[in-house]
Amino acid sequence: MSEIITRQDAGDTVASGAPVDVRWAPADPPRKPRRLWLKVGAPVAAVVAAATVCSLILIAPGTTAAGVPVGGQTSGAAADSIASRLATIEVSLGEGGPTVSAADLGASVDASALADAAFAGSPMWNVTAWFAEYGDPEVTLDAERAANALRAALPDAYADPTPAAVAFQDGAYTVTPAADGTGVSLDAVRSALESALSSGAATATVDPTPEPVASVVTTEAAQATASSLNDMIAEAGFYVGDDRAVPVSAGTLASWLDVTTDESGAFSFTVDAAAIQTAVDGLPDQVNQDPVDAAVLSNEAGTVLTTLVEGQDGRVLGDTSGVARDFADQLAGGDASYDLTADVTPRGTVSTVRLAEVDLGEQRLYLKENGKVVDTWLISSGRDGAITYQGHYSIGWRTPLQDMKGTSRDTGSKYTQPDVPWVMYFNGNQAFHGAYWHNNFGHQMSAGCVNMPPALAKKLYDWMPDGGDVWIHA
Repeated sequence: MSEIITRQDAGDTVASGAPVDVRWAPADPPRKPRRLWLKVGAPVAAVVAAATVCSLILIAPGTTAAGVPVGGQTSGAAADSIASRLATIEVSLGEGGPTVSAADLGASVDASALADAAFAGSPMWNVTAWFAEYGDPEVTLDAERAANALRAALPDAYADPTPAAVAFQDGAYTVTPAADGTGVSLDAVRSALESALSSGAATATVDPTPEPVASVVTTEAAQATASSLNDMIAEAGFYVGDDRAVPVSAGTLASWLDVTTDESGAFSFTVDAAAIQTAVDGLPDQVNQDPVDAAVLSNEAGTVLTTLVEGQDGRVLGDTSGVARDFADQLAGGDASYDLTADVTPRGTVSTVRLAEVDLGEQRLYLKENGKVVDTWLISSGRDGAITYQGHYSIGWRTPLQDMKGTSRDTGSKYTQPDVPWVMYFNGNQAFHGAYWHNNFGHQMSAGCVNMPPALAKKLYDWMPDGGDVWIHA
């Protein structure tokens, strides 16, 4: 007889051989394996990731930049720390003297550059670069703000400097030199702030003894400006080609310019275009002109010996719209020569050839221009034994008065003739000259020269240029 065994709940008994009402109980669900690492590992990973990121963007612990602790900060935060630290430093003007803050002085430092240098050299991830020091700060001051703050704190130390000045007077620009004032040294204040920032000190002490304070507007700058303006005066005008057709006087130019200085002490000047327009309106009457031929004296070879009339080109002024504005722009750049547009008719040249012709047979001098006789008078040439040599010559050395000495070729006797007037040599020692010692003109009387009454000799002297042609013939 087989046994049927059934599983009962706890507390039941099993009878052997008796039929039992069999009932199956459900089995317990299997237990899931425990994954504690998911609960612990995720926060740890996040921490590790955050630490990694921080190590890439933060400055290493113990690092200082310009004396300011910046460890554990980003570059931006470090820059703020450096700037804030500088602003809090107090500057004492002497031991126990009045104080001003760096902020009052307009002090600043390139905090971003200092912070960037600290991060570049000591990032947090580089443990070998922890506790490093970076940066020698270069403090700058707002000069005007610093001077005002120091003056307010210690007024007795200050006297204003006298700026150099440029002024127009007596036809030229002149300079009044600058004179130093007094004040507290800004360099000393700046240096003291740098030392305090680097050392971590909260205060800095500066010697308040007044020292010379130079004017921002210097004598050298004024001299350079005056020199430039005076150079402009020398060339100022309206030009047609190379001709300064309408000069601009020194006073007029100065009335167009307003010389000023800026905060940096640099000189500049503004130009009144409306005032220039007044001058431009009068240009046609001064520029327009008819041509005038030049008149010159030449020799027969065509060489110009002298100019009697310079002559002038004819010209008609072109369009002047915009001239005032353009000239103002030129002047602002230091150029006082304005080129006008004009239609130019070139001058002509009339050449005259003058000839002093002596006819020995007639004992007469002819003055000719371009072959035509313009005047004539009697002369006395050399005697038969001391003849005046024939030929073509030209006027050389001349003198209005001379003592003549020589030996007569025909008699062999020596002579001295004082105060001979209006002498013009043309062939060695033969010359035209006046003769006051005789009145026998029309006959041979001289020792080789050609003489004539003194008044006529003066006329020839004035009429004939050096190099003028002479022709002696029978």
